[in-house]
Amino acid sequence: MEKVQVVLIMMVRLVFFLASIFLSVSSAKHSPSSVNVVSGIFIFGDSIFDAGNNHFNKNSTAQADFPPYGSTFFHYPTGRFTNGRTVADFISQFMGIDLQKPYLEARIEVLNGSLKDYPSNGINFASAGSGVLQATNRDLGVTSLQEQLRQFQTLVEQNQVNKTLVQNSIFLFESGSNDIFSYFIPIDPPKLDPDAYVQAMLTQVSKFLDQIYKLGARRVSVFSLGPVGCVPARALLPGTPIDRCYGKMNAMVNKFNKGLESLVNDMPSKHRGVLSVYGAVYDIVQHFRATPTRYRFSDVSSACCGEGTLGGMIQCGKEGYGLCPNPNEFLFWDYFHPSERAYKLLSKALWAGKKSRIRPLNLKTLVNISLPHV
Repeated sequence: MEKVQVVLIMMVRLVFFLASIFLSVSSAKHSPSSVNVVSGIFIFGDSIFDAGNNHFNKNSTAQADFPPYGSTFFHYPTGRFTNGRTVADFISQFMGIDLQKPYLEARIEVLNGSLKDYPSNGINFASAGSGVLQATNRDLGVTSLQEQLRQFQTLVEQNQVNKTLVQNSIFLFESGSNDIFSYFIPIDPPKLDPDAYVQAMLTQVSKFLDQIYKLGARRVSVFSLGPVGCVPARALLPGTPIDRCYGKMNAMVNKFNKGLESLVNDMPSKHRGVLSVYGAVYDIVQHFRATPTRYRFSDVSSACCGEGTLGGMIQCGKEGYGLCPNPNEFLFWDYFHPSERAYKLLSKALWAGKKSRIRPLNLKTLVNISLPHV
């Protein structure tokens, strides 16, 4: 009799054990903090990310809404400053979600009723020509980083974007190239010395990161600037070297990037419950330039689409431009921006790369990691 009781007790314990496993697995699948919760991307920055905001901003003269922009992938101009997809587009595809609409396009559609609500896969606020300093390229009618933040803040405070979506999205940020390039334009040069100028830029980035955290951002990816001193458009600046990158410009870029990584490293101790990563874009692009044949690039100096020295004297698509036969072999699509293939290689390095490419986590890990509720 005692043996029967022991067997019954063991069977009951086994049933409860199996039930507890089932319940824990089931709750993990439906828990908002479980794996694969990231369903959207919110994007801020300049022409590296702009997916057409400037096209919908009729006051802006910084445009890429004409051929041959977009010709390789979309087969029509989308407002992206390349021949196809950007890093944000590739990351979306790696995540298996739709590409994000430009904020200004979504806003028009919500206001006219063709779109009921703002998209549930995130929104792109980036504006080509903008910088982290509010005054950068203001005369071009661009949307400053500060205004991009206000646009996002309004949506959150008016409950036009779901706060759970915000907390369960990744935030992509890249800006500063236009600020540094503008520093070297001889017309109305900045009054600050290079170090003070970079510090002023970092102060604005720090404020931006603080604010998006307050608005709900918990997964933040900050990308470094690329080697701005190597873009073909440096040919537009008087006295700039053509046979090599512009060292003074890249020195400012490196100082900014170093400060940027410090801000990223400080975020988790400064803001409870946040995960922040730093994408070393500068190093990745310089690796492409140092070993071009490894990445099947035949040209890492000149623009595929443009004209004049390095193809950097005329914007792609403007009167008198020329076009290379194979954009995939060029690091640069136009006088400022990478080709779609360069963006794809860059995206892969940021998505699944080692710590020399993105740290402390890559984007694949960032979008699949559980976060505690705070």
